[in-house]
Order: sequence, then C-alpha cells, then structure tokens
Amino acid sequence: MTHSRDGKPRNRQVLVGLVMIDGWPIAHHVFAGNWRDAKTVPQVLRDLEQRFGLGRIVFVGDRGMVTSHNLDDLREHGHGYIVGRNRRRSGEVFDYIQSATGPWIECPAGITAREKASSPKTMVQEVTSNQPGVRVFVVHSDERLAYERAQRIKAMERVRARLEKLERRVAKGQIKAAEKIGAAAARILGRNHGHRYYDWSCEDGVFRFFEHPVHFAREQAYEGKYVIQTEEPGLSALDAVRLYKDLTDVERAFANLKDVIDMRPIYHRTDARVEAHIFVAALAFLLHRAIEKKLKAARLDLSATEALSILKSVRVVDIDLGDGTTKRSVTTPTPRAAAVLRALGIANRAPPTPPIGSQTLM
Repeated sequence: MTHSRDGKPRNRQVLVGLVMIDGWPIAHHVFAGNWRDAKTVPQVLRDLEQRFGLGRIVFVGDRGMVTSHNLDDLREHGHGYIVGRNRRRSGEVFDYIQSATGPWIECPAGITAREKASSPKTMVQEVTSNQPGVRVFVVHSDERLAYERAQRIKAMERVRARLEKLERRVAKGQIKAAEKIGAAAARILGRNHGHRYYDWSCEDGVFRFFEHPVHFAREQAYEGKYVIQTEEPGLSALDAVRLYKDLTDVERAFANLKDVIDMRPIYHRTDARVEAHIFVAALAFLLHRAIEKKLKAARLDLSATEALSILKSVRVVDIDLGDGTTKRSVTTPTPRAAAVLRALGIANRAPPTPPIGSQTLM
C-alpha cells in the first residue's frame, strides 16, 4: 500500500515472482498487480538468461503458467519445461487419468509429509501421450485425495440442501412455472460447483434432482490426481514428480514471505519501499532455506519452520537480583532444540548486547 501525492493512502497490489533452483531462491521479481501469472514467464526467462548466463533452463510451472505461447517461447529458445495440466479445460487430461491403469511407482516422501504422524503416499505412472515427443505422467496423491474429497462432500451438502428446499417449494405449489423452476435450479447449481455433482428434471410439475450421470463420475476420477507434461526425454517418472513438487517449496516460500517478515497490508509512501519490503522478506526466506539445508546435512528430518518452532523453548530470562541489578541468562535447550543448534553450528547461546545511545540505528 502506498500514498498518493495528496497524502491519502491508495491500495496498490503487486505480483511477486520467486525463482528457485535446486531448492535455493536465486531471484525474485515484482510486477504490477494486474499482470496474469502466465504473462510473467517470458520476462523472467530473459532475465535469467542475461543476469545468470544460463544456457538452458528447464522451467517448472503450475497450470496457471501454461499457455501455448509460453511453451512455444521455451522451445524457441532451446529451453525445456515440466508443467501441470489443467484438469477441466481439456478432455484430453481426463482421458490421460482414465488411461492410468498400469502399475504405480511410489514416490519418496518430502520433509513436510514426513513430519506428519501418518505420511501420505504419492504415486506416479507414465501414460501414452497423444503428441509426439511429449511425455505425460499421471500422479496420485493421498493428501490431495483427502483434501479434494472433503471439499467435494462439503460442497455437495450445501447444494443438496438448497435443491431439497427447491423440491419442497415445488411440491407445495409455491413455484409452478417451468421457466422459474429451471432458473432457480440453475442458480443453485451455479454455486459451490453444483453443476459438477447434480442434474435435475421437472416433469408434470414434479421437480427431482440426482447425481449427474457424467460430471459426478468425472469429479470422483479427478480427486487426488494431477497430470504432468514434459518434453525432457531422459527424465524418470520419479524425477518428474520430484521437480514438479518443488513448486510446493515456492508455496511454502510465499508463506514464509508473509510470516517470517510480516507482509500484512502496510503503508509505504513510495513504490521503491514496497520493493524494498519484499526484498527483505526474500532475504528472510533465503535464511530459512539455508537453515533447512543445514538441517538436512545433519540428518535432521525437520523443516525450517518446525525447527524454529522447536527453538522457542530456548528463552532469554532477566533475573531481578533484588539490589537494583539484573542478571541475564539463557534457558537450557530441550534435547531437540540442542540438536537443532548443533546442526546450525550455534554454540554460544548468549544474546548479543543491544546498541545503546548513538549506536542505535533509526
């Protein structure tokens, strides 16, 4: 949020792009808030080519980045890609999911999955593509299945309740005209994705609804599944999933950008300060990632977020000695906190002396 010349605050949205390689954030970009995600891809690619001298890039992006223009641009410049396909925009994707009848390969669990009491499984299999040179992988995720099924059941309950109410109104004669009944049903099915689950009929003044014979079965088939596309010939199914799932690191990165350095709506007087705020947040995430790398090297199966939570058990305590003086000490860390400190190479737990007087930075 910035201020206009008259001093009044004005809302300014920005689009933040984060580039990660091998788990490390190497660059970030700030775009105008009205840009679409897909529009940012060519500019970021040119920046990576010029700033880092990268000869060939394998771009990994989600379905919001996938456009025919972007894929053509990648091919034209000799780059590769691994992208997720939008499930509902193409019947081809549904056909790929339906064709996944072969053996599944179980993927190794990631850090955040291993932190859970029961680690959800992810499985993959390659299916025959409709395009020469294009490879397609169908992925099944237990975690995604549980989430999407719960969301679907919740949505169906809401839609069903409204359809039952409409059914009672028609039965009582409160609404009789066929066109009004149809309009009411259409409004109900237009909310909570109701058209994906239900269909209806009205014959001889009797309204009834039922599970859609085509759409509902398709929604159930989609649950827990996603499709990855690439043209990399030497990529294994497991590597394709691992690289694509690195996008979740970017999602975690944005969570860290908001949480480590709080990025709530804040008043900035210039656009440059907005960019500076985001830059500091990006540095904070880089520190987060460095912590995670050290934890992994020490064979501690923890995310940086979990490790920092564990370190909250270490506290600085000021003890009043009763004669007007205080003594500062640090509590003994728990065994898990001590292991994290060792992994990070922190032996001295004493807090730094805060600056005083003219040493304080304003």
